[in-house]
Amino acid sequence: MTEEGALQIANKIFRFKNEGETNSGYHLVISIPEIGAGVSLPGIVAAKCGANVTLSDSACLPCCLENCHRSCQMNSLSDVHIVGLTWGQISPDLLLLPTLDIILGSDVFYEPEDFEDVLMTIYFLLCKNPHAQFWMTYQERSAEWSIEALLMKWHMKCMHIPLESFHANKDLLAGSLLPGNHSIKMMIITLSEDQLEVTHRSLTLH
Repeated sequence: MTEEGALQIANKIFRFKNEGETNSGYHLVISIPEIGAGVSLPGIVAAKCGANVTLSDSACLPCCLENCHRSCQMNSLSDVHIVGLTWGQISPDLLLLPTLDIILGSDVFYEPEDFEDVLMTIYFLLCKNPHAQFWMTYQERSAEWSIEALLMKWHMKCMHIPLESFHANKDLLAGSLLPGNHSIKMMIITLSEDQLEVTHRSLTLH
């Protein structure tokens, strides 16, 4: 089953590749890891559009990684890397990820107790790749849930992306019966300006 928000972010990727959005400074062939990939729709679309893709899901859930393998096989994608990554853990596989441009995640903010582990993992990747962006969609489940304080703690910022800006504000996007645009939001997370400056200084010293 495709997770909520996957269709919207997959649509964003398709338009990023096909409507000239690459003029924003990213290469036509970009490096994209997808975290918490599940059945991997956004990553599969990115790979079909020519990106170098790495799919990941929890290292503790082999069945989820098998779903990633199965999705690649069904879509004839033999060059997509699949790794087990657990949020909040700095593992050898996380350290070995290649230089990246965009990180994808659909509905990864599902349980509040996981929010900080997700953001810690994203922070680590962004510090290694200061100009990268985390593209994520989420289903709005409670008005009381927020990542604002955690973003400040981990020196990151977010920009909300209206679904209508990339034609994803439809109830039947791509003919799917998944929840309509009333409950799905998209944002792009990057390092804060202060952290970006600190990271650049650190990389220069090394």
